[in-house]
Amino acid sequence: MIEKVAQFDGKTTLRFTFRDTGIGMSEEYLPRLFDAFSQEDSSATSKFGSTGLGMPITKSIVEMMNGYIEVESEKGKGTTFTVTVTLLDSDRASAVEEDNMVHPDDMCVLVIDDDPVACEHAQIVLGQVGIRCEKALSGFDGIEMVKLRHLRREPYNLILVDWRMPELDGVETTRQIRKIVGYETPIIILTSYSWEDIAEEAMDAGVDTFVAKPLFAGMVMDEFREAFKKKNIRLERETADLKGRRVLLAEDMAVNAEIMMMVLSMREIEVEHAENGRIATEMFAGHASGYYDAVLMDMRMPEMDGLEATRIIRAMDREDAKTIPIIALTANAFDEDVQRSMQAGLNAHLTKPVEPEVLLRTLEGLIRV
Repeated sequence: MIEKVAQFDGKTTLRFTFRDTGIGMSEEYLPRLFDAFSQEDSSATSKFGSTGLGMPITKSIVEMMNGYIEVESEKGKGTTFTVTVTLLDSDRASAVEEDNMVHPDDMCVLVIDDDPVACEHAQIVLGQVGIRCEKALSGFDGIEMVKLRHLRREPYNLILVDWRMPELDGVETTRQIRKIVGYETPIIILTSYSWEDIAEEAMDAGVDTFVAKPLFAGMVMDEFREAFKKKNIRLERETADLKGRRVLLAEDMAVNAEIMMMVLSMREIEVEHAENGRIATEMFAGHASGYYDAVLMDMRMPEMDGLEATRIIRAMDREDAKTIPIIALTANAFDEDVQRSMQAGLNAHLTKPVEPEVLLRTLEGLIRV
């Protein structure tokens, strides 16, 4: 366990606590623990390979850093070592704080690993620094969870994928996830093996970087920050300019339509309004291919609901019918509702009341550049 004890004038005092449940030591022996070649049990040399030099060397290193080491132990129950040192603050840590990036307690991470123990370990390690962690025990399950999040426009902040999994390995899982989310989410491969042989293939599939097992939260956060910076640079190049884009809005409630049109006008988006799903399909069919850049589709409308209208548009024999972004606007937020949207061919499932920033960001990401 690591604790921050104090911080002042560019320096931080840290306390490192190490506990074990081993053979422990008697109270009488503790004063001699840091003496060179000292051992409580002379048979320990052959049994554990010890020379009696480890603790004196450790104490010397800690004291050279102007720190101190303490020990508590009980025979047969284990030992606790505490090291306290004062270190200079890292310039890199300061830069990270200035980057205005996601903080651990704001993050939700997906871990995809066929080993349940590895998933539990990841949840514990990441949870210790405040990161929420969801798990999937196969590449297929992970892909489905990513799809649901993507449709809600609530992407995972980070996805950790085990390399070696049955049926669908980490590289192929990444490739399929990239087809869904593009580059909006950093993906890190976890592995206990050397990754040099697959590095090129993995990068081509969309892997941002690799992290060796066992997992440490600090290492994950460092790699995440680097991947996050690269992701933002890429997205700045790939997101669409919304000025002058034309959107078809299917909404039967006049007040909701007015609010939505006002929001879209903030980015100089042209909006054409349809009072229900039937009218929306007629308006879409009545214009040339590529006339609309996106469709905003309310789900509950008279005469024809949003799901049926989407199915009809997707079934039309024209170039843009399969590719135009169609975004669900709905009060239904259950996973079953999101799955129905996905099956009907919708690209996103936004829950009312829709935040303007979320809507505009969704359009930026889905409209072709």
